[in-house]
Amino acid sequence: MLGFVVSFGALLAACVAIVFVANRHAIAAYFSPASRLPMPGVALAVGRDAVRDSSPEAVAFQKKYLLVYLLATAADWIQGPYVYVLYDSYGFTEDKIAHFFIMGFGSSMIFGPFVGSIADKYGRKKLAMAYCILYSISCFCKMVNSYPILLIARLFSGISTSLLFSVFESWMVCEHNRNGFSDQLLSKTFSICTFGNGFIAIFVGVVASLFADGWGFDLGYLSPFVLATVDLLVLLVTIYTTWGENYGDTAVDVAPHLGHAISAIIQDKKIIALGLLQSMFEGCMYTFVFLWSPVLGELGASNPCVLPFGLIFAMYMVCIMIGSQLFTLTKSLRGTSNTISTVSQMAVVYYLVAACAFFVTGVCLLNRESCAQYQAIIIGSFLAFETCCGMYFPTMGTLKATFLPEKSRATIMNIFRVGLNAMVVAFLTQVHKLSNSTVFFIGCGIMSTAALVQLWFSRVAKLPSVSPRAEDA
Repeated sequence: MLGFVVSFGALLAACVAIVFVANRHAIAAYFSPASRLPMPGVALAVGRDAVRDSSPEAVAFQKKYLLVYLLATAADWIQGPYVYVLYDSYGFTEDKIAHFFIMGFGSSMIFGPFVGSIADKYGRKKLAMAYCILYSISCFCKMVNSYPILLIARLFSGISTSLLFSVFESWMVCEHNRNGFSDQLLSKTFSICTFGNGFIAIFVGVVASLFADGWGFDLGYLSPFVLATVDLLVLLVTIYTTWGENYGDTAVDVAPHLGHAISAIIQDKKIIALGLLQSMFEGCMYTFVFLWSPVLGELGASNPCVLPFGLIFAMYMVCIMIGSQLFTLTKSLRGTSNTISTVSQMAVVYYLVAACAFFVTGVCLLNRESCAQYQAIIIGSFLAFETCCGMYFPTMGTLKATFLPEKSRATIMNIFRVGLNAMVVAFLTQVHKLSNSTVFFIGCGIMSTAALVQLWFSRVAKLPSVSPRAEDA
């Protein structure tokens, strides 16, 4: 236990250090009026964009979106650790519980593209508010110990997940472009979102744990879902009072709109590449979510000291925060004139790191009788993968914001999720037939392929190679 506490402290210290280094110019500008003067090769390189991005309007826009986004993700994080244990407390077998999760991912896969089209036609704000309502219904249904009702809960949960990962981002990108803010500010916004997401996950995880243990009111494992409903109510009011409405293509009905989105994907190799990348990385990520605790649980089975899963999860979230700041730091070191080229090259690196992390884990798990001695190596590999996740989300957000057409943005983003949901459903139906080491080796192959697809994307997008501070030469 002491080793985990020390490791958590070291990760927190590293996170603080990277935050300071990645944001040193902004920190200096805050404390020193003189540092607000343009920096040679940095501020002058972006000219009026830098002034525009630091304007009160830009700051207010970021705060307005971040408040809503973090409230939305908080509702998801509050429930996350308790969904499985709630089903288990109701007395359902592992097979029945698997049915619930298959229903969730399956409904997201089937209904996601349609809700994306509805959002593009009828308004992203309306569908963001629908997220609050549908997820609240899901929370209420989870409080009923009934197999059909719980399936309905997962149905609404899957649709809500599709809304969470499409309409909020689509609204923000549309408003960002409408206000004429720069690509640099967009990348920064995605980075802050990822960093804040990790922080919120830790914070609400602690709060949910306190309430689940009987602090405040004694509802047991139902407490997190009550808290999530309260959060969603606050979110609903916040969206209604602070957001304006924006749309995609309002001239086309939902079904033809979906067809136009599919045509846009087929006709553009860049969009095809982005869809493949999202399906591969996030499919592996969700598979990892299902596997990490059983894998570590098996390693600790012969150990009298129970693994601190809550602390390990907090370490994962700190690594995501570190990854988001590594994204910011790398982008700042590479300069500001070729943001898209920089993030694309960065993606190749972290895909390969993720592949190595999965390969090392697979090797350690090959010998089931002695793999417990590799516990530290496996946990280190998991932390490396979570750091890659922290770099992935702002990278993919920046690329999608640049290359997806505005009129079908939410629809295409949900079509992208079809592949990853299909991948997770396939895993859930075959999980008992594959060893953990085999799954991680498959993940290694997928991540290696993702690196090649990213290189292909850079080629078809005709992105220039970027050297550090190339614009200063």
